[in-house]
Amino acid sequence: MVKPKVLVTWPYLFPEADELIRRDTEVTRHKEERPITRQELIKILADKEGLLCMLFDRIDREVMDAAPHLKVISNLGVGLDNIDVNAATSRGIVVTHTPDILTEATADLGWALLMATARLIPQAHNFTKGGRFVGLRYHLFLGKDLVGKTLGIYGMGRIGTALAKRAKGFNMNIIYHNRHPNPQGEKVTDAKYAPFEELLRESDFLVITAPLTPETQGRFGLEEFRQMKRNAILVNIGRGPIVKEKDLAQALKEGLIWGAGLDVYEGEPEIEKGLLELERVVLLPHIGSATMETRSAMALMAVQDLIRVLKGGQPLHSPNWKRVKEQKPEKGPPP
Repeated sequence: MVKPKVLVTWPYLFPEADELIRRDTEVTRHKEERPITRQELIKILADKEGLLCMLFDRIDREVMDAAPHLKVISNLGVGLDNIDVNAATSRGIVVTHTPDILTEATADLGWALLMATARLIPQAHNFTKGGRFVGLRYHLFLGKDLVGKTLGIYGMGRIGTALAKRAKGFNMNIIYHNRHPNPQGEKVTDAKYAPFEELLRESDFLVITAPLTPETQGRFGLEEFRQMKRNAILVNIGRGPIVKEKDLAQALKEGLIWGAGLDVYEGEPEIEKGLLELERVVLLPHIGSATMETRSAMALMAVQDLIRVLKGGQPLHSPNWKRVKEQKPEKGPPP
């Protein structure tokens, strides 16, 4: 039996996922530990039926039109802002992703980033490893208390709810802003819905967990930072372009807010230079879901759904499978 041809845009996944994709497909891999270039992607994808891509791979109309045999795009990540899902749907291409499975790991990372920023942990670590610790000093690395403070969450989905559960252990007052209220999230966390302006005004710690949409892009800029508390801390584990980084750097320099912790960036992997120069900023290299257990499970989920579609089955995690099945797909690029 002829195996379907598949491209994986990274040299390796994890053992179980690698074994499965080798067994069921004729797999081609991008061989270098760097993002595949657009030109490489278009060239290699030409005869492929399946694509397993990473969050940093931009899969748009041009890429899809260069792959007339493509049936499925499996994204190794929960977000889909790197893929033109509507273009895929109109071409009869099923898109899959890996939701739910990374919720707890990402919430853990968000909480760790919040605490690291509040207590200046990376700065104190570098100070100590640099041989500068000579004994207790009462005014050394004074951070912020968490207990009893107000945690604001922008985007009360799975990850936002999981983060709120962690905050309950610190007796925090939890407020959130969503496009729509989340009654189930409120029930399990005692969180209260707040209008956006109230979220800005009342939060001691404001954590962004929202996806990137036209409504959320650039939502946090200088105007918003001016409405926040002067001692507030902003944490972003959602999507980088939700925050205008130049404005954030200016707000921190002017003392409009106290500190910031980021795991995602507006122009990733580029980071606003002004943020690199500031002391009360903690910057991580997009490691929200980076645990061995979670990333391994994500890879397996992505491969399993890829193979389900190639075998004519229904994927477990797809935003457009039903729409693809309900329509008559276009033959080739639209006019």
